[in-house]
Amino acid sequence: MIRVAAAGDLHVGPEVAGTYRRHLSALADQADVFLVAGDLTRHGTVEEGRAAAGELRDAGVPVVAVLGNHDYHSDAEEEITDILRDAGVTVLEGDGTVLDCGGTRLGIAGGKGFGGGFEGKCASDFGEPEMKAFVAHTKDFAGRLSTALLGLDADVVISLTHYSPAEDTLQGEPPEIYPFLGSYLLGEAIDSAGADLAVHGHAHKGTEKGLTQGGVRVRNVALPVLQHAYALYRLDTAEVAGRHRVEESVSAW
Repeated sequence: MIRVAAAGDLHVGPEVAGTYRRHLSALADQADVFLVAGDLTRHGTVEEGRAAAGELRDAGVPVVAVLGNHDYHSDAEEEITDILRDAGVTVLEGDGTVLDCGGTRLGIAGGKGFGGGFEGKCASDFGEPEMKAFVAHTKDFAGRLSTALLGLDADVVISLTHYSPAEDTLQGEPPEIYPFLGSYLLGEAIDSAGADLAVHGHAHKGTEKGLTQGGVRVRNVALPVLQHAYALYRLDTAEVAGRHRVEESVSAW
């Protein structure tokens, strides 16, 4: 059994430094790893990046994170990434990492991701160069995500993104903004790798649980959705119908 804690959209600023960290005191007793699904900051400033790193430093378990759109807002994403890594956080962007969880290899691959929408209601790389560039960015990331997931030498595989790979977990958001919340191309990459779980954030008014088109479990762990400090997912390492069983609970504020 691998115990995964996950949360996204922390939106930390210096004025609330230490507030979220207080809710992580039991993390080491409850989980083997903590996944952070982007938007660690509010406006992507270096100062906010330092505050976010302070919340996650010495968490008692390995912390694996991706950045979100807010973390890019001030064009300081590279500095924020360096600050987080200096604090011991593994930051992914189109690549992966493998952790030893009590003798079981847990592989995590991911990155920010991007939008574009979902089958039948999605953007296409046709017309103006701006539209082509929008779709090309998602296609490029989806390709890198697929390669990273397939390249993991692991017993259990998790995809970690900020943008959503499935429509299900966007329910509650206005349908008009779905193309800015995720893309089916991310879901295709996850399905092609046969991942066991996909974790994302970004959709504050969305729904926690969903599935990709290929049947991979998807979980939206944005804090406004969870209403808890983090969700806990227990992945049974005994395969059922080709995938690992997922049990779930939450940790209260």
